[in-house]
Amino acid sequence: MTTLETLLSDPETVGTWTLVPDRSAITFKIRNMWGLMPVKGSFTEFSGEGRFTSTRAVSGRIDIRADSLDTGIARRDKHLRSADFFDVERFEQITVVVNALHPANGKSADLHTHFTIKGITEPVPLPVTITELDDGSVRISGQTQIDRSRFDLGWNKLGVMSNAVVVSADAVFLHSAAIA
Repeated sequence: MTTLETLLSDPETVGTWTLVPDRSAITFKIRNMWGLMPVKGSFTEFSGEGRFTSTRAVSGRIDIRADSLDTGIARRDKHLRSADFFDVERFEQITVVVNALHPANGKSADLHTHFTIKGITEPVPLPVTITELDDGSVRISGQTQIDRSRFDLGWNKLGVMSNAVVVSADAVFLHSAAIA
């Protein structure tokens, strides 16, 4: 098993890594009906890339099509895409920008990210696990909780929805040298 420190110090990891959407998932979960019912959803269209430098600096970006959200209920999805929530007509993209990575123990790390939702950019710490897969790709899995009101997603008729949203990603990246 490769540790994160070993992976980051390997000169072969330097370069651009491209997100592989069909091997990745971006999901969210929120409590509804005064906390009694969890609502789960996913975003089905996204792209991105990450970069490792020879100085061990890490950066990256994931662009998510806001209108690709899917909770499995068409009427709810339509409302979530409206101006009450994501306002996908005006704000087509949700963006996650990675500014730094700080290794922790083993394969754990803390990503310093900025989320941009509805044109509002806020820092969001993102604890992750980074694993090298057998085919040479890298899986970055993480989960964080955000306060949706920070991103002007505050609609809440009768107070039925929690402000806390759990956002998860299981993102697989392939080194650009392997793609060429």
